[in-house]
Amino acid sequence: MKFGFMEDFRNPKEWRRPFPELYQAILDQIVYCEELGYDNIWLTEHHFTEDGYNPSLMPTAAAVAARTSRIRIGTFILLLPFQHPTRVAEDATCVDILSNGRFDLGVGQGYSYMEFDAFCMKREERSARLNEGVQLLQRLWHEENVSFEGKFTQVKNMTLSPKPVQNPMPLWIGARAEKATRRVARVGAHLMATLGPDPAPWYIDELQKHGRDPKDFNIAQLRLVYTAKTEDEAWADVAPHLHSMMEFYGHILAEANDAPGDKDVWQFKHHSEIRDSAFGRAAMVGTPDQVARKLEQFNKEFQCTHLITLTQLPGLDPRRATGAFELFAKEVMPQFKQ
Repeated sequence: MKFGFMEDFRNPKEWRRPFPELYQAILDQIVYCEELGYDNIWLTEHHFTEDGYNPSLMPTAAAVAARTSRIRIGTFILLLPFQHPTRVAEDATCVDILSNGRFDLGVGQGYSYMEFDAFCMKREERSARLNEGVQLLQRLWHEENVSFEGKFTQVKNMTLSPKPVQNPMPLWIGARAEKATRRVARVGAHLMATLGPDPAPWYIDELQKHGRDPKDFNIAQLRLVYTAKTEDEAWADVAPHLHSMMEFYGHILAEANDAPGDKDVWQFKHHSEIRDSAFGRAAMVGTPDQVARKLEQFNKEFQCTHLITLTQLPGLDPRRATGAFELFAKEVMPQFKQ
């Protein structure tokens, strides 16, 4: 298993610090996590949020590339419907060059009604926009003189220059529902998964149906992971920030209702309710031994090549999260790392 971590640069009002200060602290954290042996840093985006959720992944990825030398840099996920696929192809190429072939592009269709309304886009077109964008990305990376007549995008005699260092450029697509997951397999991309039932069986089945070897493809799973010297300390650090984060996701997921359970994904009224709940018992929060045992159980229930840990929660002091990253890297990761 490869180990990575997600960074969203969220800065809630309750714990707000100057944005330049936060960005520098997170970049310092990423550099240290590279030293600790993490394999991947994954960047994630949303738009027009109260807490300043990172809206621009490629500049951030370029900044990470400039300060690191080994760790792979990926997007989990870039919301492709909101961007011109050609610019995404060019920006991804530049980050791949700056990092000397360490970039993974993960894209998705998005789900927040607020974002689609702000962009004056029809939410029901998101899957078609994603599919069209992925087609154009793949052609631009591998073909010369590309002409494309899509419903949303048209280009003529376009040749991407320069080309990425990697050939092929790793392409990941986020999905949770069965139809979307099978579509990821059909286009030959790696799978990014998060909340809900494990989509890996659908993905692997569809890969095999199309004559592809599942061993050639990766499955990333995002999970809350926080390690401290005691369970009490871990939950004291995590609970308020977890509740703040999940109130945001709970609202937009319930409104989207894309997968089973979305309507009821977050029903807590106060952060003190979380620890003793089914959610709290399942979360990988606690001492290194407790987290390792939960990771063992996770490995039995989910298929995963890349674990993405959510540790730097919104508003949490980066120094505390960095301590959790360090403890996990030194006492848990060696038991599972490939």
